Amino acid sequence: MGTVIQLKNQINNSYFQLKSSVEDKLLLVEEKIKSKLKSNVELVQKMTEYHLDTGGKRLRALLTLGSAKMCGYSKGTRDINLAACVELIHSATLMHDDVIDDGAIRRGKKTLNKIWDNHSSVLVGDYLLSRCFEMMVEDGNIEVLKLLSSTSSKIAQGEILQLQHQGEVDMLEETYLKIISAKTAELFAAATKVGAILSDMENKEKEALEFYGRNLGLTFQIADDTLDYNSELKIFGKKIGQDFYEGKITLPIILLFQKARNQEKEILKDIFSKNKRTEDNLNYTLTLIKKYNIIGTCYQKAQHYINLASNSLSVFNDCEEKYILENLTSFSLSRNF
Repeated sequence: MGTVIQLKNQINNSYFQLKSSVEDKLLLVEEKIKSKLKSNVELVQKMTEYHLDTGGKRLRALLTLGSAKMCGYSKGTRDINLAACVELIHSATLMHDDVIDDGAIRRGKKTLNKIWDNHSSVLVGDYLLSRCFEMMVEDGNIEVLKLLSSTSSKIAQGEILQLQHQGEVDMLEETYLKIISAKTAELFAAATKVGAILSDMENKEKEALEFYGRNLGLTFQIADDTLDYNSELKIFGKKIGQDFYEGKITLPIILLFQKARNQEKEILKDIFSKNKRTEDNLNYTLTLIKKYNIIGTCYQKAQHYINLASNSLSVFNDCEEKYILENLTSFSLSRNF
């Protein structure tokens, strides 16, 4: 029993170990983000300050900093600038996401669109993206510019693909994976690959880190979607059923629909065809999820991507950062914040 607890603590600590490993640079990333978001337009300043106050794990920035460190980057501040850039792309997509999904809560606080309005949120998200492109141009590396601009375009396409399949409880698992690959995993892949690019690594190392980031991103999103239906856990900043009430079709619902009986399928179709879902609807869905052990199945599928991500780092020499990044794959699945 002691070994199991020790292993779980080790996994959960990997995020904090990564943070500790690059803490001095992460502080500079925060400063860079603040300086880039300053605006003479009062509303822009208010909204960006509120957004910064909501915090966040800064996982994508940490991945850029950690990957760069593992690849031997030590002199200069390009890793700081590009980690900030990656975080701003992520922040912009969250603002746009909340408008599309009519989201009300993000990280335990009211979303920008609920405090102000949709128009302002979209425009502030655009402001963040334009700041990102300024930073990419300032970096001056054409490979970085191509990678991050292409990533932004893929994220937008993922959003549109999700809209296209909104409310489809019979969505194919393959379609879901395409959506989360574009919306989430692409930015993870870019965040880690950037670390290899600015360290002037060979293509083999660049591709390995890109592959690692993509599979880590898939694990992370599957875990996030599963947490929404895991009534056994209490999650900080994430209310159980948030995705359900927004009508999002995620892996737990797709797998549930595959296993459900015909009568249950009809009820699920009816629930997700409504404009609004009730607490009774959620309780019914949670009962079915428990009945068919959907949570366990989701975690089994995520484990596949954990293995792919972890194994891809074998091309790198053993070091503290490699060890932390390998453990981080399991953290993305076992986390509860």
